[in-house]
Amino acid sequence: MYGQTNCFIHPDIEYCAFYAGQKGNEVFVATKRAARNMSYQEMTAENGKIRFVDGAEKILGKQLLGLALKSPLTKYDRIYSLPMLTIKDDKGTGIVTSVPSDSPDDYAALMDLKRKKPLREKFNIKDEMVLPYEPVMVTGKYAGQKTAEVKKEIREELITSGEAALFVEPEKKVISRSGDECVVALCDQWYLNYGDEEWKKEAKKALAQLNTYTEDVRRNLDATIDWLHEYACCRSYGLGSRLPWDPQYLIESLSDSTIYNAYYTVAHLLQGGTIDGSVIGPAGIKASDMVDDCWDYIFLNKPYNAKTMPVQESQLAICRKEFLYWYPVDMRASGKDLLQNHLAYYLFNHVAIWKDQPELWPRSIRANGHLLLNNEKMSKQTGNFLTLSETVELFSADGMRISLADAGDYVEDANFVYDMADAAVLRLYNLLVWSREMVALREQNSLRSGQKFTFADQVFDNEMNSAIQKTFDSYEQTLFKEALKHGFFEYQSYRDKYREHCGGDTEMHVDMVFKWIETQAIILSPICPHVSEQIWQILGKDGFIVCAKWPVTPPADDLITKKAEFMDDAIRDFRLRLKNHMNLKQKKSKDTNPPSEAVIYFAEEYPSWQKEVLGLLNQCYQEGNGELPDNKEISRRLGAIESLKKFMKKTMPFVQLMRENLAIHGESALDIACQFDQKEVLEQNLDYILSTLDLESVTITDVRGVVPANVVEMTCPGKPIIMYKEQEPGITITFRNVDPCSGLFDIEIPIINGDTVAVIIRRLKRISKDIKPKQTISLWRYLDPLGGDRKLIQLKNPLENNERIPDSSQFKVDIQSGKVCLQNNGNKFYLGNTIVYRSCN
Repeated sequence: MYGQTNCFIHPDIEYCAFYAGQKGNEVFVATKRAARNMSYQEMTAENGKIRFVDGAEKILGKQLLGLALKSPLTKYDRIYSLPMLTIKDDKGTGIVTSVPSDSPDDYAALMDLKRKKPLREKFNIKDEMVLPYEPVMVTGKYAGQKTAEVKKEIREELITSGEAALFVEPEKKVISRSGDECVVALCDQWYLNYGDEEWKKEAKKALAQLNTYTEDVRRNLDATIDWLHEYACCRSYGLGSRLPWDPQYLIESLSDSTIYNAYYTVAHLLQGGTIDGSVIGPAGIKASDMVDDCWDYIFLNKPYNAKTMPVQESQLAICRKEFLYWYPVDMRASGKDLLQNHLAYYLFNHVAIWKDQPELWPRSIRANGHLLLNNEKMSKQTGNFLTLSETVELFSADGMRISLADAGDYVEDANFVYDMADAAVLRLYNLLVWSREMVALREQNSLRSGQKFTFADQVFDNEMNSAIQKTFDSYEQTLFKEALKHGFFEYQSYRDKYREHCGGDTEMHVDMVFKWIETQAIILSPICPHVSEQIWQILGKDGFIVCAKWPVTPPADDLITKKAEFMDDAIRDFRLRLKNHMNLKQKKSKDTNPPSEAVIYFAEEYPSWQKEVLGLLNQCYQEGNGELPDNKEISRRLGAIESLKKFMKKTMPFVQLMRENLAIHGESALDIACQFDQKEVLEQNLDYILSTLDLESVTITDVRGVVPANVVEMTCPGKPIIMYKEQEPGITITFRNVDPCSGLFDIEIPIINGDTVAVIIRRLKRISKDIKPKQTISLWRYLDPLGGDRKLIQLKNPLENNERIPDSSQFKVDIQSGKVCLQNNGNKFYLGNTIVYRSCN
C-alpha cells in the first residue's frame, strides 16, 4: 500500500459491491469469491451471508476503469483504477494495489500504459490518469527505507486505524467432497499449545527412546516437534468426543485418537460384545459408572476414593492390572502423511499424560508409504483402482498378500503390480503341488535316506539355517519385502539349486527335503497363512501352523558358506570359459562339437610377489579401520618395496582385482591362503561339474605341478581355472540294446584309450537322448567277440552270450590295428565291434 500510484482491475472479470462491517455501513468492491470468504471472517453483518448493493451484484471490470480513488498511504490526492490483464479471479479480491517501486509487475504494467497511447484509448484511460504518477517512494513517514522492511509496520498501522481489514483465504483452491469451494472461516477455537518449550523437551525425550525403523521417520518427527506450535483441537460438528471444558465442541480426530491405544487394553473387560455400553462386560462395570476418576485410577494410578468412584476398587484393580500388562504400545503403524500431525501429537500427549512414567511412552512407530497400482496412483477417476474384495477374487488372499508384502518397505510408496500377483499365484500353486509330490515319494521310499550327507546336503542345510535367521530379523524390523526375499524367493532358489546339484528329485535327501517344506511353510505363514496351513495339513502335522513355533536352527557355518560360494563362483567361471571356448572354436573351424574333457587347475597359495602385495593391503586395511586407501597411495607404498619393482606392471591390476573381491567377499578376500581344501571340494562336486558342463572326464590338478605358465598367472587361491580339451582320436564301435520293447537302439560311440566304464557310460548318456538321466546303465561284452553279435537273440534270455563288464575295467585302444580291448585284473579281452548295454530305472 505504501507508495501506491494506482490500483489495477481486470476489465473482463465480474466484480460486485456489497455491504461490509459489523453494522453493514460500509461498501466493499471485490469478486464474489472474495466476498464469500469475507462473510465467514466477520466482515459482514451476518456470518456467511452477503447483502449486495442494489443493482451492483454483477459489475464488469471495464465499468470500474478510470475511477478516481483515495488511497491512505500516497502523496497523491487521488489515484485511478487502471487495466491489468494478468489478474486472476480465483486469488485475492481481484483488485490489485499498484506499488511500482516494490513490484516489477506493477512497474511493467504502468510503463506499458504510459508508453502506449492506443492501449490507453482502448480502455478510455485519459493521460492525466497515468502520466503524472512516478513509481518512486522518496517522501512520507517511511522515506528512505526499503518497502520490504516497513511492510509489517504499515500493515499493523492500517488495521489499527480501521483503513484496512485482515483477509485470509486458502493457499490454493480447495474443493470439499460435496463439490463446494472451501473458504477460511473465523470461528471460536481451542488450541493445544505444542509450542511450549518444556513440552517439546519431553517430546524429544520420547523420540530419543523411540524405535522409528528408519532415520527418515526420526528426522521427520524431530523436525515436526521443532516447528509445531498452536494447533486447533476442536470442531463443532461430526463424530468425536466432547471437549471436557467446553462441551459444545467436539475434539477433532487427529487430537482425539492419540491415546486410544490405552483403551484397547481394557476394552475386552468393559464391552460385552457391543460398543455402545448397553451390555455390561466381563468386568461387571456399567458404562455410566465409568466417570473420569475411574479412568484416572486405571491409567494414572489415582488413589481409590469410594465417594467419587462408583465402581468397586477390585473391579478397577483388574482393569489397572490389565492396562499395565499390555502398555506401552510396542508398535504404532501408520501412514507417512501422519508424521507431521497425528503421530507427533501422539508423542506429545503421551508425555503429557504419563509425564513421569517414560516406561509407558510409545516404543516404536512404523510409518509406511502410500499404495501405487501398476506404478500409478490409485484413482477412481482414471479407473486405476482396485478394492480388497476385487483383489482377492483376482489373485486369491495369499496371492494378494504376497504381492503387497513385495510392494515395498520403509516409507517409499509401495507398488502393487498385477504381473507380480499373477506370478505369486503360480509360485504358490507349484509349491503346493511339489509338496504333495514329495510326500508321495517319501511314502514310496523313493528319496535318498541314511546318515551319509553329501556336500550338496550340507550346503543346502546351511543355506536354510541362514535364510531362516535373516527372515526372522526382517520380520522383527517389519521389513516384509526383505522377509519375502529371504524366506520365499531365495529359499526357493536354494531348493532349486539343491535339486540341480543332486541331479533330480529322487536323489535329494529325505531329511533335507522335509526340513525345507516344513520350515518354508512356517516362515511364510505370516504373509501367506492359507497356503502355509494347507502345506501343514499335507505334511500331516497336528494343530494349526499359526500356533507352530519358529524353527530353531543353529547359526550358519561360515566355512560351509565359503565353500558354497567357492563352488558357485567356480561353476559360473567354468560356464563362461566354455562359452568363450566354443565361440573361438566356431570362428576357427566349422567343428561345433563341444569339448568332452577338461582340466581344472587350483592354487593353494599366491606367488611370492602377490603375497607381499596382500600383506601390504592387509596392513592398509587394518590401519584404515576396514577401508583401503586410494590406489595412488597404495602404488606409492608398493613402489618402496624393492622385491616388487620388477613386478610393478602387474601389481596395480592385482590390487584392483583384490579391491573388487573385497567389496564382494569382505575381509576374507585378502587372505594369503584358502581356508579349506579346494581339491576336496571340487572332487566332492565332480559329478555335478561333469553334468552341468556336459563333460565326460575332468582332471583336477595343483598349479604347483607341470602346468603352462599362463595358467599359473591366472590361478589364485579360491579361483580355480578350467582348460577344455578336445577329444583324442579313438575307435568307434556299436553299442546295442538287446532288451525287448525297450525303445533303445544301436548307437555309435567312440572309445578312447584309457577310458573307464564310468566314462563310457557318461559318454553314452551324453550322446543318446533316449536314455533318461536317472536310469542305471550296465555294459556287457560278447563271449565271442567275432561272431557273438551275429547270433539270434533269445527273448527269454537276451544276455545268454554276454558277460557283464566290471566297473573297475579299463578300455585299451590300438589305433593302428583298429582293435579295442578290455583290461581287468591283469586279464585282457578283445571286444570286437559291438558292446551290449542295458538300461534300468
